[in-house]
Amino acid sequence: MTMKPNFAIFETAIGPCGIIWGEHGIVGVQLPEATEGRTRARLQKRFRDAVETPPPANVATTIENIVALLDGRPADFSTAKLDIKELPEFNRQVYEIISALQPGETMTYGDIAKRLGKEPQAARDVGQALGENPIPVVIPCHRVLAANGRPGGYSGSGGVKTKLKLLTIEGAQLSDEPSLFERLPLEARTDRQSGK
Repeated sequence: MTMKPNFAIFETAIGPCGIIWGEHGIVGVQLPEATEGRTRARLQKRFRDAVETPPPANVATTIENIVALLDGRPADFSTAKLDIKELPEFNRQVYEIISALQPGETMTYGDIAKRLGKEPQAARDVGQALGENPIPVVIPCHRVLAANGRPGGYSGSGGVKTKLKLLTIEGAQLSDEPSLFERLPLEARTDRQSGK
């Protein structure tokens, strides 16, 4: 007998998020809607049979890491038990590549296509796989950009605005342009850092 999926709602720096798990691991993360009620409704629309329940220890650890990451603190998802075996193989390959990216580190859709040994036009397939990511943040699809550092799309709640917020929290640089303080002469940067 297969157990019904379970879910929990939790607060983060960007709003109320949700997490869904089954007997073989985490199957989904719901990014925030405007209210906790809307987040819950969106999550229940995705997982109709899901039952709200307190998370087991391993899921609670993943929640703590999501909260930390969205608060700009270090997070480690390497021990998160994910259940993605039913997803298409191509998607799983894309998710494996992006799961190796560290906070603040980015790749382009084209980079991932090349890494998979695909033609440049396969970047569109990579984008589709990322748009189907059921476990955003834990599988960090927000760290994938379009060419020239443009943000590209984002299918999570809030769209590109949420993607940019996540990248800002992580300190990612979206283009090759130096930041405002990197453009300052060395003396000005030194004075600024020392508080002069």
